[in-house]
Parts: sequence; structure tokens; C-alpha cells
Amino acid sequence: MQANGTGQDRDSELSCRNGEQNCESSSTGVAHSNGLVSVSNNGNTVSNNNNGVSSQTASNNSNSTSAAKKKKRLSQSEEDVIRLIGQHLHDLGLKLPRRMTRSVCVVIPKNRVRCEVSQVDVACDRSKALFGTLLIDFKVQELTTVDLLMQESGCRLEHPSATKFRNHVMEGEWDKAESDLNELKALMHSPSAIVRMKFLLLQQKYLEYLEDGKVLEALQVLRAELTPLKYNTERIHILSGYLMCSHAEDLRTKAEWEGKGTESRTKLLDKLQTYLPPSVMLPPRRLQTLLKQAVELQRERCLYHNTKLDGGLDSVSLLLDHACSRKQFPCYTQQILTEHCNEVWFCKFSNDGTKLATGSKDTTVIVWHIDMETQQLKLLKTLEGHAYGVSYLAWSPDDTYLIACGPDDCSEMWLWNVQTGELRTKMSQSHEDSLTSVAWNPDGKRFVTGGQRGQFYQCDLDGNLLDSWEGVRVQCLWCLSDGRTVLASDTHQRIRGYNFEDLTDRNIVQEDHPIMSFTVSKNGGLALLNVATQGVHLWDLQDRVLVRKYQGVTQGFYTIHSCFGGHNEDFIASGNHKVYIWHRRSELPIAELTGHTRTVNCVSWNPVLPGLLASASDDGTVRIWGPAPFLEVQDAEGLSGMTMKTCV
Repeated sequence: MQANGTGQDRDSELSCRNGEQNCESSSTGVAHSNGLVSVSNNGNTVSNNNNGVSSQTASNNSNSTSAAKKKKRLSQSEEDVIRLIGQHLHDLGLKLPRRMTRSVCVVIPKNRVRCEVSQVDVACDRSKALFGTLLIDFKVQELTTVDLLMQESGCRLEHPSATKFRNHVMEGEWDKAESDLNELKALMHSPSAIVRMKFLLLQQKYLEYLEDGKVLEALQVLRAELTPLKYNTERIHILSGYLMCSHAEDLRTKAEWEGKGTESRTKLLDKLQTYLPPSVMLPPRRLQTLLKQAVELQRERCLYHNTKLDGGLDSVSLLLDHACSRKQFPCYTQQILTEHCNEVWFCKFSNDGTKLATGSKDTTVIVWHIDMETQQLKLLKTLEGHAYGVSYLAWSPDDTYLIACGPDDCSEMWLWNVQTGELRTKMSQSHEDSLTSVAWNPDGKRFVTGGQRGQFYQCDLDGNLLDSWEGVRVQCLWCLSDGRTVLASDTHQRIRGYNFEDLTDRNIVQEDHPIMSFTVSKNGGLALLNVATQGVHLWDLQDRVLVRKYQGVTQGFYTIHSCFGGHNEDFIASGNHKVYIWHRRSELPIAELTGHTRTVNCVSWNPVLPGLLASASDDGTVRIWGPAPFLEVQDAEGLSGMTMKTCV
């Protein structure tokens, strides 16, 4: 919020040009508690806001303010912040006239820059607003040029030798820049880095000579300056090949170089700065880096952050902390699917997020189509004939096929072509088999299946048996992305890794109670287990350690299927009498969704639409959960039956 003008008269402007000390004594700013600044011109008070503060009061305060103008001894952190501000203003190219502009009037939270920020607007006026508040905190009330900022604060943006070096690099004065390195050598923690810096300088010098057509000069740099360094000879051989370039464009293309000018020299300077201590020269765009880190940190700590945002700072604001509304989270019933006529045992979204498959005790599989705009579901196909009911479903990697498995006493498995609705394969190796679980190989040409009666098969799309593993009583299966390893939970309360190529196996997870089901994150690093009498456990598969036990949900000796979900799979959902949702890093649930009247057997999170969640229940319904509809808060909460919990 910018205050109205506090212009100075002609004589005051002249005094600013002739001497800064005169200007300081002639114009004094007084900060008020409301965050605005009243400005006094030679004793005449200009009020920025009619807040009851008289001109006489401001005039009386001028003496105390002048005393406060004495240089404050800044702490190291305050000096660092001012240097970062100076660097940012330099990058913005602010070169204002050296006259005192006393109006730094912003209404934003005090000490805002010291807070963790998540939403950043890099527009120049927003940056200046934040910087204005910070400088008022430091008793530095004039913000014009970088030089004036450094003078007022008593700080130094960078070492004089670094400033000289920067200017020589940007101007292409390579001999002077090389000479500057000798001065910088004493200031560096690793003097040996001088050779690497010199190499980068000479490389730029060489390329610019080539672009200008000065082949002899470039050859001289290559032979007499670069080669004697005895550094990165492989790169020198590559550079020598650029002598054959026929024209400048050919050189830029082969060297992957921007060409002579500001852009390539700026990139060169960024590389050179990495070898210098920050006390000598700040790393490039350091303030933006810190702000981005603050944004990322706040998003990570936000319990309900479930959207994908770009990593830049252009789309957010600095003025408020990051906070996602609970109403944006998939906790409200958007749709209730009632087409099944018996218990619904399983549900699973397709990999592309456009379909949902549900399996029921009523012997049918229903495939639903999802409108990606409205996020509404419509019945697409009904696949019938599963005599024992459908307790597990698995989509092929390309979503062309869908495999359906039955409960423990089912020896058959169905492979459907979803696009045509035709049954491609009905597999049954033996009437004594129990094929209750299945997992696709990443190549989409093979799958593994098994059950608790000791069957563990690898088959092709026609149901032909490729390999088998004897004596493994399988509870649940998963194929890792390497295409070789199959994870299987068994009746020994463990998950083992099986390799069908070299017929080796190894123990990965060992629990103290039966593992009723499990699922694996997209990157293959985490496994989510439903453990009998214990609840939901999170395991790190690489380190083979238990990461977290989630509280609030109970698990009996029956199968409930949990899932990862949301943006970046930051959330976990499971069922029982309700649908429970946790943030992956928090043990307590952040939401408990009510609406089902019987046990929730399975939950599935849409992999493409992070705000869409499905749950299947013994009450014969499938509920689709999404963000709050455009209703009053009371109506929305009444519709969903949602209970929200905040973790501490």
C-alpha cells in the first residue's frame, strides 16, 4: 500500500544532490503504530493518514527521531538480510535518482520478512514493500539505490575486489578480470579454486574471440593460456574442435553457448561465484532461493496441501503465510454409486484416472467413466459371471485389461478387455487353487497371481503358465518397477521379494501379526500395510524399517485395502467403520469421513485428480469424495458427515 506523495521542494532536492548529510537533517520520517510513515519537510509535517496525530506532535518527535538516526550496530543476521535486499535490488536494476524519497508506506505484518513465507510475488512493488518494512525495523528509512542502502545501513554488499571482478567480467575485460583473481585468492577458503575460475574465464574469452572471427587470438588463448593450466584437458580438446566452426551460429549451437553478451557472461559469473565465500560475493539470487525454500517448507507443513504448483515465485504472494482450506480437501460426498446389489469388496481407479472399477459380492464388475471436468461418474460397462464374487481388481499398465479375482474359495481368475468388454482369458490351473490376488508386470505382457493355498504363478495374457513358485501361501502381491522383483505377503507375517528370473528370494518386511493386505508407493520406496489387530503401518522398503504406525483405525482378521494418494502421494487413506485420512508424516488422522453404514472394505485415490477419492463398503455403495461443493459451510458439512481433526 503506497502512501500519497511527500514531495520535497526545489531547494531540498538541490541540497540532496549537494550533500547527503544536509538532506538527512532536512527530512525526517516518523513511523506510526499503524504501519504508515508521516514525513516532515523542514519542520512541516505531512500526514499520510488522518489518524489524529497532529502536525505539532510529529514536529516534537523529530528531535528524538534525529537522535535515532545515529548508526545502529546491526547484528550479523540483520547485515545478511540487508545484503540480500541489496543484491535483489541490484538484480532488479533499480537505478533511481540519488534524492531522498521519504515515503516508505506499507501496511503489512511487522517483521514479515523474518517469518517463514510461502506465497511470493516477485513483482517489483511487492518486493519494495517488504523491504521497506524490514528497513524501518532496522531504522533505515530511505530506500533509493543500492549504494544508498549500503551507506545508510553501514553494510557492504560485497568485497570491493569482488565488485571490481564482477564489473570486469560483465564488461568482457578479461585481462583485468584475471588480474582481479590474484586479489581474491587471499580471500578464498580454497586457493586451488583459482585455477578452475581462471579456466572458466579463459574459456569465455576464447569463445568470444571465435565468435568475433578472431581465430588467431583464440588460438593464442588456447595454446598459451588454457593449455598451460593443465586442467580439464578433455574439455580443451573439445574447445579446440570449435576452431572448425564455419560461422557464429554454428559455434553457439555446437558449444551450447548463448554467444557473446550479457546472458553468457551472467551465467559465467554465476559459476564463478560458487568458488567465492558468501562474505566476499553473495551466491546468485540468494534471496529468491531462500524464499523458494520457505515456500516449499510451508507447503510441506500444510496438512491439507493437495495441489500441484510450480516451483517458481510468480504465482504466489509474500504477504500471507501458506494455508490450504479444509474445504479444498476430498472430504465431502460428491456422488453415491448404488448400482451394485450386494456388498462392494473392492474399488480401483485406472492408471490414467479416467475410469473406476468396482467389484462386488453380487458377481459383477462395474467400470465407471469419469468426466475429468465435472468429476462425475457414469456407468460404462458391467462385466458379469464371477460366480464367487469379486474381491480384487488390477488394471494393466496401459489400462487396456482388467483382472478380477475372487475370495479364498475361488480357483478362477478373469482377464477382461475393458475397451471391448470381452473376456480374453478365464484362468484356472486347478480346482484346488485359491487365486485371490494379482499384480501386473510393468511390461504389461505378464502378471503374477496366487492365494493362501500355496499357489504362486507367473502367466502371460492368454493364461499360459510361465513360472511358478511352490509352497508360498500368498496374501497379497505387488510387482516392482524393475520388472524382476515381485513382493508377496504370506502367512508367516512377512513380505518377501521373489525374483522369477534367477529364482532367488529375500526377506524385506517382518511383522509380529498377520499382514492382511499391502500396497506400494509409485516410486517403490514405501509400503503401506494393513496389519491384523494393529492397524496401518508404513514401511521403508529400501532401509527395511518401520517408519510410522497410524492411529485412530482398528483392523481385525479381515481384509481392508488402504492406499497412497493426493499430490505427490502425501496422504494415506484407509477404511473400517469410516474412511480415515492421514498426512503421510502425521500419525493422527486429519479427517474421518462418515456416510457408509457398514464396513469400508477398500479406498482408492485417483492418480490424476488429487481431489477425488472412492470408497467401497459392505453397505452396497461406492462413495465418491471430493472438495466441498459451492454451498454454505454448514450445508456442506451436513452433506458430508465429515469430522475434521487437526494434528499437533
